[in-house]
Amino acid sequence: MESANLGQPESQPTAYVIGLGLSGVAAARLLKQEGWDVVVSDRNNGERQLVQQQTLAAEGIEVKLGHTFSGDDPMDLAVASPGVPWDLPGLVKAREKGICTIGEMELAWRALSHLPWLGITGTNGKTTTTELVAAIFKATNLNAPACGNIGYAACQVALDPEPDWVIAELSSYQIEAAIGPKPKIGIWTTFSPDHLSRHKTIENYYAIKAALLERSEKRILNGDDAYLRETLANQWDNSYWTSIDGPNAIAPLIPSTYIDQHGWVVHQGEQVLMANSLKMVGRHNLQNLLMAVAAAKLAGIPNAAIAIAIENFSGVTHRLEHVITWEGVDFINDSKATNYDAAEVGLRSVNGPTILIAGGASKEGDDNAWLDRIKEKAAQVLLIGDAAPIFSQRLIDVGYGRFEDVGTMENAVKRSKEIALGLKAKVVLLSPACASFDQYANFEARGDDFKNQCERFLK
Repeated sequence: MESANLGQPESQPTAYVIGLGLSGVAAARLLKQEGWDVVVSDRNNGERQLVQQQTLAAEGIEVKLGHTFSGDDPMDLAVASPGVPWDLPGLVKAREKGICTIGEMELAWRALSHLPWLGITGTNGKTTTTELVAAIFKATNLNAPACGNIGYAACQVALDPEPDWVIAELSSYQIEAAIGPKPKIGIWTTFSPDHLSRHKTIENYYAIKAALLERSEKRILNGDDAYLRETLANQWDNSYWTSIDGPNAIAPLIPSTYIDQHGWVVHQGEQVLMANSLKMVGRHNLQNLLMAVAAAKLAGIPNAAIAIAIENFSGVTHRLEHVITWEGVDFINDSKATNYDAAEVGLRSVNGPTILIAGGASKEGDDNAWLDRIKEKAAQVLLIGDAAPIFSQRLIDVGYGRFEDVGTMENAVKRSKEIALGLKAKVVLLSPACASFDQYANFEARGDDFKNQCERFLK
């Protein structure tokens, strides 16, 4: 691996990493490898953190647990993990003192900027598109690991054998703290209000997303997303639009990649593969497919590798993931649906009547389309977590009365088993429309709990 251009001072450089998750640990190890003295801090001091503290101490990395970063410690560089608010008082103070302050994604970029990057962002659809792209690249024997917001830290890629491409899913949190990444190919999947508790306004949120595409050499944009189409038409050169509804669906824009009347995915006039090769359900997944195919073609991937990858793609964990079929009722894990738009898509994509499990840590946003879909598809709604009282009132507001506040995932799965057959439900769907942090460490832990409870009560 080439030496990362991390801008160390000449003597005894000290880097401070905030957060002891996967990204923080990878960042600390990368900095240590590059010759920095490294300190890591984390507000928590649980069993997992204690184990990590011991492991990193053996590698010569100091870890402070139960510690809130204040910006007062001596340091030459501060690196924030993705979950750390960019306006954390300690980070603000560090910037005011002139200390170089970056996110973990920026650190990875500085180490890997000599390689071609493919950057994927958007409100929804990021993970599926990223996974599809990674599967296609793998099918052609390229070393191109998916990293970033997808669970594999970007800095870990810099520690592993050098890849051919870096395929990075970038959340708004990561883009906000990384001004460097200039992808060879950038993808913007969708846009709708999200994370406003952190970014304050939709304008701020939009500007953060747009910054990544602005820096990209080539840009792939979902033409079926009305916000993107209306806002970005003719804004950038080297832009490639997609549409699942054919070559004329988004006029006057002309899509480079679309599904024709015979069901072919067409890229710049060339038939690539049949759209029904993708086993995942829903229009949104066809949109994800088109963006992944467009990226692969722009990267020079042959059609045969694209077709093999798509035919063998089984889906994304925690996104409309089939868990079990019990007495003819499908239990589906859509824990990754952490906002109203994603949850509406999830509910739209499954068969009704549906028992919906929703709730968690509520977010700001427009819930009207989601509520309309509940009235259309849901036979019963089981509410969990902190958002249950808020959702109860919103359901009452729109005249929907078939809901219960059951509190926990365990109760939700037990209750769904009790009522599913009587309601003639075809699906029990966990699609929370909420963040997970009221009851879980992340949406993955929430989805795993749902699967564990299904295993417990439905076997």
